[in-house]
Amino acid sequence: MTRIGPRFRRVEPRRRSRAFVPGLLAALPRKNCWTIAEHAGDTSPDGMQHLLARARWDADGVRDDLRSFVIEHLGDPDAVLVADETGDLKKGTATAGVQRQYTGTAGRIENAQVAVYLGYASPGGHALIDRELYLPRSWTGDPDRCRAAGIPKGTQFATKPQLARRMIERAIAAGVPFGWFAADEAYGDNGKLRTWLEECQVRHVLAVSRDHRVRAGAGRTLRADALAARLPKRAWQRLSAGPGARRSSSASTVSSILPGGMNGKRTVMWAGTPSAPASGRGPHSRAPCGLAASRHDRQRQKRAASRERGSWDLVVTGVLALAEAASGSRRRLPGLRPRTWSDRTHRRRSGPVRSR
Repeated sequence: MTRIGPRFRRVEPRRRSRAFVPGLLAALPRKNCWTIAEHAGDTSPDGMQHLLARARWDADGVRDDLRSFVIEHLGDPDAVLVADETGDLKKGTATAGVQRQYTGTAGRIENAQVAVYLGYASPGGHALIDRELYLPRSWTGDPDRCRAAGIPKGTQFATKPQLARRMIERAIAAGVPFGWFAADEAYGDNGKLRTWLEECQVRHVLAVSRDHRVRAGAGRTLRADALAARLPKRAWQRLSAGPGARRSSSASTVSSILPGGMNGKRTVMWAGTPSAPASGRGPHSRAPCGLAASRHDRQRQKRAASRERGSWDLVVTGVLALAEAASGSRRRLPGLRPRTWSDRTHRRRSGPVRSR
């Protein structure tokens, strides 16, 4: 707290933040101004709400201080930057960025506020080092609504991949040591982000959707799953991706050279995880006992099971390491670990969220 103290103009919000942070770190069943105020011994949440809504302090400066603290303790040249979004379910319409949109928190479209986060993972541990609030067009196109919510004037719409790029640019400008960037198919399907990463010579592992079109030479494009299926079985190697709740999870990988990249060749690592059975325990299994799945959820699970049958859950592509690509080397790239792969499929909830 001593490090971020100068970011607060007055002593009152500085003291309030000293009580707020332990509440964030506490094992509270729910974390909001009410529960954090109670944890701090306050009789009402007014002080915590004032800290977040009205008090003047440098939020971006606190972010920079946090990032430098993380790098001091966890910094590693082979660390991985990981981008992903998460949503907070909301009931009203006044919270900045809230609208009906898909959120992984619920696994479906809900009234929610969504933000993109940048995590830092190294052998010493992992932590969040940056964030960007996602503002839908319904917000950026309504200046009066933005003004009422305290959103700075002139804020323009930005997609989630664009928000991820902003955070990576800040990390690079701050001299954050890292060897890879990883993200799921929400970012891997974005060609502009992939091109920018190549131009900046940032090695990356990005998931892509199975129906994503991939350049296969001679002006042709193929679906990612179709291109992976053309590889012979002997080309795949089974690797452990770490222990799971019931058994160790694994993925099959294969390296290949495809046209593209800055120097004409691109080193690509393909990986896939076997589909979960539609009726078994897996990402598309039925809702657990006590949670009656809605008709919408049952239809979604049925469609998902139909898509997955006899195919792969995910095709992961990336590892666009320009140093290796320039030489056309087929050797395994140093620093690549299965634990850096991002598979959002296994983080989906299979049943509806209980109302609180």
